[in-house]
Amino acid sequence: MAPVIDPDPYPDLRFERRLLKAGSQCIAGLDEAGRGAWAGPVVAAAVVLPLETKKLTQHLHGVRDSKQMTPSQRERCFERIRNRSLSIGIGRTSALELDGLGVIAATRLAMQRALIDLDLIPDHLLIDYLLLPSVQLPQTALAYGDSKSLSIAAASVMAKVTRDRTMVAMEETHPGYGFAAHKGYGTPQHRRSLSILGPCKHHRRSFSPVAALSFARQTKS
Repeated sequence: MAPVIDPDPYPDLRFERRLLKAGSQCIAGLDEAGRGAWAGPVVAAAVVLPLETKKLTQHLHGVRDSKQMTPSQRERCFERIRNRSLSIGIGRTSALELDGLGVIAATRLAMQRALIDLDLIPDHLLIDYLLLPSVQLPQTALAYGDSKSLSIAAASVMAKVTRDRTMVAMEETHPGYGFAAHKGYGTPQHRRSLSILGPCKHHRRSFSPVAALSFARQTKS
């Protein structure tokens, strides 16, 4: 099914309810975090919510597109989602895998790994933007899905918090880059540290800013 574009900015259960009415019983929302970063993994999450639970939207109040939330809001919602979900799967692809596969293929691979990590087998997937051609399950791609579907929004939060925690831990093993602050994205601080230190194993060398800064550093030396 082609991506569905919907103007309503607040996630709810309208897409999930349509699928339930059509006969689906186990719906997983999928989203990723870190696709545009210069360093670190792409992290994907798959979340199966108890859609028949009364007042589910109230229980998960505040869950929305993780990019629109503060870190403290994401952490609070992370715990709510973890406590309310029927199953959560997390998948990752490394910077090395991304360099070899490309961004889209690496994102799909992370999502496939998140599905494998689930304790349940969903019968329909709601995915932010992408379809997964190699996954033999019914699926719907939603443009701006994390602002439309509560299941996708929940996956967005789980992926973002998981990845942020990974980047904070990476600062301990690879100090000097500021990973805990910028989470691997292309900030001025990251640009400066990369020009001084050069890339580490977690940098995506296929990304043109990383390659350009690495080349400039080699030229100076």
